Amino acid sequence: MISSAAGPVIRTGIVLPEAVLHTNMFAILAAFVAINTVIYASLALANVLPKIYPTDWVTNRNRRTETRSIYPEAEA
Repeated sequence: MISSAAGPVIRTGIVLPEAVLHTNMFAILAAFVAINTVIYASLALANVLPKIYPTDWVTNRNRRTETRSIYPEAEA
């Protein structure tokens, strides 16, 4: 306990007492909230970024070299 000019000051958290803040269950809850926050932030970031198509990076060997359209001279 720390005393000041206004009187004794009891060290507590903002909402919960300090004894609760140092328990194992509170540490587990804090870790869960931290992991949950990171997951939701990464999902939000993935929604904002443009979609990635892996087929744009990999060439396909099975592509036809000539068009088989009924209009072979037409540009696609």
